[in-house]
Amino acid sequence: MKKILFVASEGVPFIKTGGLADVVGSLPKCFDKENYDVRVILPKYMCMRQEWKDKMNYLTHFYMDLSWRSQYVGILEMQYDGVQFYFIDNEYYFSGPKPYGNIYQDVEKFAFFSKAALSALPVIGFKPDIIHCHDWQTGLVPVFLKDKFHENEFFRDIRSVISIHNLKFQGVWDVKTIQDITGLDKSYFAPDKLEAYGDANYLKGGIVYADRITTVSKTYAEEIQTPFYGERLDGLMRARNNCLTGIVNGIDYDEYNPATDSFVEKNYDIKSFRKEKVKNKKALQKELGLDQDDRKFLIGIVSRLTDQKGFDLIAYMMDEMCQQDLQFVVLGTGEERYENMFRHFAWKYQGKVAANIYYSEAMSHKIYASCDAFLMPSLFEPCGLSQLMSLRYGTIPIVRETGGLKDTVEPYNEYKATGTGFSFANYNAHEMLYTIKYAMDVFYNHKRDWNKMVERAMKKDFSWNTSAREYEKLYESMLEEQ
Repeated sequence: MKKILFVASEGVPFIKTGGLADVVGSLPKCFDKENYDVRVILPKYMCMRQEWKDKMNYLTHFYMDLSWRSQYVGILEMQYDGVQFYFIDNEYYFSGPKPYGNIYQDVEKFAFFSKAALSALPVIGFKPDIIHCHDWQTGLVPVFLKDKFHENEFFRDIRSVISIHNLKFQGVWDVKTIQDITGLDKSYFAPDKLEAYGDANYLKGGIVYADRITTVSKTYAEEIQTPFYGERLDGLMRARNNCLTGIVNGIDYDEYNPATDSFVEKNYDIKSFRKEKVKNKKALQKELGLDQDDRKFLIGIVSRLTDQKGFDLIAYMMDEMCQQDLQFVVLGTGEERYENMFRHFAWKYQGKVAANIYYSEAMSHKIYASCDAFLMPSLFEPCGLSQLMSLRYGTIPIVRETGGLKDTVEPYNEYKATGTGFSFANYNAHEMLYTIKYAMDVFYNHKRDWNKMVERAMKKDFSWNTSAREYEKLYESMLEEQ
């Protein structure tokens, strides 16, 4: 039995701010239970919902040195969905209304969490073969493992892997403070270790000291070795590229299932979408005050409204796009200028544009189920989950070829009758518009080809089971090296 421990700052259903939580909460239950014992360790935040806190069992507590301070470490546990979860309790660090706050507090909070997660292992009697760390918040785990913990027999042959979910966030603060917080020797703060551009960098520490590095798509793994995407760590990523693997995230195929989804007007599957999917479109047009015409090309957007997601391209072209024979429905919040832009166009083109400047799980499902196409012109996208959801619902993605979007959306080829979506290569507003017009042409004038594409999209398997097989291969290869 191979033992794996996930260490992360968030995981569904307990606490979530982004896609990282989906990976940590959904992936462990998809491993082959015969061969893998996968457990998860998270912080016990005060802001977790009370119903979860009530279900946790207290195991034990101890005191741990963090540099010169002595800190309380409580350990709680519970089973969820067949997976063993542990929670590190410390009210001083994990209070507050949100899991993350100011970076100067977060760097100390997650230094504590990383050290406490390791210190808890002998106490709970679980010795993992591999510790799987996620993002900068756990970047110190591989560092600590090679430092003082290495002197302890228990920890000596534990391997570590770090997953980069978004290289933009690195956990950076000044060297003096981090040295004081962590108690690490100053030799660790050299340019080939934790120091980067004069500061201490948690993620860099993890990348330098982990045995393997993964990121959330094959293309993103290549992109982060270039200056444009590398967030000033591209040199390090190139130096470690023999240890770097890209594995695409998945989505929960039970939760996102057009055949059983309770949020949508009319359930459908690959056999019935031709008749039934359009009933969702009619219902959504009615609900959002769009012109009710089920033959209209309806484009959906569910996103944070930020530059990263390509909204400057959309803003540049929105007027021209609204001249076309199409409708837009947008759901999300973000930068004020983009929120106001969509409000403006919803006012200017009433019946054509629906701007929903909020977030709602139910509305997102309705959009995936109702639209004909889904627009994601991202500047960069480590993995992206929205395009996986739209494929699952037979809503054709129109994406820019970057990161996970390039890996998961196969561009339509009218000559070979292949592809599951439309894509464009350059970050260019006219190229985006051209691609949307091409998609519209297929939709209006080659309906049979369009429906075949919907069928291919719905056949794709981007469930967590597929990702889990890839991680199993990675773990196998790590354990063979020992």
